[in-house]
Amino acid sequence: MSISAVLAIRGALRGAAGRLEHRLFKPLATLSLLAIPFLDAGGAPPRLRVAIGVGLLLSLAGDVFLMLPGDRFAEGLGAFLAAHVAYLVAFTADAPLLGAPLPAAALAAAAAAAVALLWRGVPPRLRMPVAVYAAALVAMAGQAASRALAPGVPGSSLAAAGALLFVVSDGTLATDRFRARLPAAPVWVLSTYWVAQSLIALSLAPGPGR
Repeated sequence: MSISAVLAIRGALRGAAGRLEHRLFKPLATLSLLAIPFLDAGGAPPRLRVAIGVGLLLSLAGDVFLMLPGDRFAEGLGAFLAAHVAYLVAFTADAPLLGAPLPAAALAAAAAAAVALLWRGVPPRLRMPVAVYAAALVAMAGQAASRALAPGVPGSSLAAAGALLFVVSDGTLATDRFRARLPAAPVWVLSTYWVAQSLIALSLAPGPGR
């Protein structure tokens, strides 16, 4: 996975010259994580495994949309929105919904501030989808953090770290797209994205307590 991710980032940094490299290795990096939910997963609840697998598949679709010719940002946003809903379903498989509401409240406040800062740069046709997406992202990450605070939930700390890195990745992408171009943006967006996905997938791996 790491080799594919590095090659995909290199292709993105090379612009037109690296387009083929990026389009080949970007989906391959995400695809390489898909085997994890379908392994034994250390006795993880079936709903947790299946929902994370669905989330990875939807993320793969989002990856493809975002690198297709033309502007497929709205389609990619929709795919990742569905992926976050799948992850939210996963993180409620073995923990109550927002059992610890404070992390979600803190994330919601930060997300509201970020959306307000970026709002003028968001095209009118994308404003509602972006707002809905931000709400789904916050709900997913807030639930992951709440789950990590619940006692005796194996792998929850890894999943929470991955969810929070997803917020960082998406925030960096949104800043680069709607506010101001960032130097070497693909490095920061894609590296945090794949570490996030890896941590969520690896949270299913066998370990103490399973």
